[in-house]
Amino acid sequence: MPLTIAIDGPVGAGKSTISDEVAKRLGILHLDTGAMYRAFGLYALEKGVDPMDEENVCSLCAEGSVQVDVRYEDGKQITLLGGRDVSGLIRTQEAGSAASAVSRYVPVRAMLVRRQQEMAMEQPMLLDGRDIGTVVLPNATAKIFLTASPEVRARRRMLQLREKGDQTPFEEILREVNARDLQDTTRKLTPLRQAEDAVLVDASDMDFEETVQAILAVVEAKHG
Repeated sequence: MPLTIAIDGPVGAGKSTISDEVAKRLGILHLDTGAMYRAFGLYALEKGVDPMDEENVCSLCAEGSVQVDVRYEDGKQITLLGGRDVSGLIRTQEAGSAASAVSRYVPVRAMLVRRQQEMAMEQPMLLDGRDIGTVVLPNATAKIFLTASPEVRARRRMLQLREKGDQTPFEEILREVNARDLQDTTRKLTPLRQAEDAVLVDASDMDFEETVQAILAVVEAKHG
């Protein structure tokens, strides 16, 4: 079985950017699974379906018309929705909230998890998300649970939004982070939790490089 690395953690923990760098240094691909849920959430919004409306969201899966996939260009993941590049569109607060909602539904998760597992069997890969180590890749070579305090995660998210011209107040972002944490950890279907064999990496007081090195150390200890 190819080398597989599972990185889970709450919203705003820096999973995507950290995973990008770790995968780059290891010379393997990084699959951002959260981007796939964001793409499906975006699909629901574009169809005029409330992401909280489970019945109508699941009917979108039954239609068979939605195609969420990824491709890699210059070492970066491009997220596709029906063949359309939505990599930028899915990085909004609205898409993030929609992703958290639709990810609770069995048909949505079944569809996307199946595709994620297929890709991980094809080549060495790092996957990050909410339930990689517990559901998607329970036999991953190395498992990491990456987290940070809500305040630190909200501040990081605020800086990301500022770079895009979004002036959402810090207090609102913090409320959103706390709401997402509650939603992700209390959902009935595969709630966010640390796998029993995952190594906890709390990056509250770590900079980017320190976090990368901490994760690489875990991989080396597990895989060599």
